[in-house]
Amino acid sequence: MPKNNTYSLMLHGGAGTLDNVKTQEIIDHYSEQIRVILEKGRSCLLEGGSALDTVTLCASLLEDNELFNAGKGSVLNEDGEVEMDAAIMDGKTLKAGAVASIKNIKNPIKLARSILEECEHVMLIGQGANRFANHFNLEMAPSDYFLTEDRVKQWQAAYQSNRIGLDHDSQDLMEIKYDDKYGTIGAIARDINGNLAAATSTGGLVNKRYGRVGDSPIIGSGVYADNETCAVSCTGYGEDFMRTVLAKTASDLILFKGLDAEMASEQAIAYLRRKVNGRGGLILIDYNGNCAKGFTTNKMIHGWIQHGGNTYCKL
Repeated sequence: MPKNNTYSLMLHGGAGTLDNVKTQEIIDHYSEQIRVILEKGRSCLLEGGSALDTVTLCASLLEDNELFNAGKGSVLNEDGEVEMDAAIMDGKTLKAGAVASIKNIKNPIKLARSILEECEHVMLIGQGANRFANHFNLEMAPSDYFLTEDRVKQWQAAYQSNRIGLDHDSQDLMEIKYDDKYGTIGAIARDINGNLAAATSTGGLVNKRYGRVGDSPIIGSGVYADNETCAVSCTGYGEDFMRTVLAKTASDLILFKGLDAEMASEQAIAYLRRKVNGRGGLILIDYNGNCAKGFTTNKMIHGWIQHGGNTYCKL
């Protein structure tokens, strides 16, 4: 039976080789950023905040941090511009909101949340999504807000080598090494009432094709939440996660096979590897509040609070 009056929270900041993340100073920097946001999420949950409110808060804070590939820290597409995707889902109602290929929205996850609450549709894209944001007076940001020095250098290197890749990719794949690494973000939570929610937000792949949409805004691929099973957020090569509908696959492993969080994440990742040799990972909280993760890459930036316990962060 689900544990009562307890809460759990997980965040991720991207999966990849993270070859250059070798010094303790860099590791501590990533961990501290995740830890701070986890504690803010904990406060929200302790104050009676819903899982949906908590993942919205945490995802927004990650979007505001240029260390991660979402919001302000988004990578650039082939035209040197930022196009962002995001989605959020409520496990209690299965309501969801998603946006794709949007520009100049400071916090895409807040726009996705507005769609969940105020729109008859699940997903809005491009100019239509931006018009919806204007209608609800969501905060906008000029294009140069997103053009951080590190991101511009990263895109220039990828563009010159005619490569597309994960923000965390290895030198062998990208033929590029960076001083810093970044990542797609995700937040999942179980609140004290047993409700689950999940959120994912991203700038996509470095030097991606104009208009490309990955798994992050696709319900069941990059994000999923159902109180009967689990909350999931994925990160990695979106095409692999779309082909395997991985977030829903993980949920179905719990629904139809009765697996717990650890076994469901393990089998979902095994399926991703077996079917498409997929690159990336996921975080998962099951309906009991148990936390789990899995990834096929060398590392994944993530942190968690299980059943209201200690805060843990790991690369």
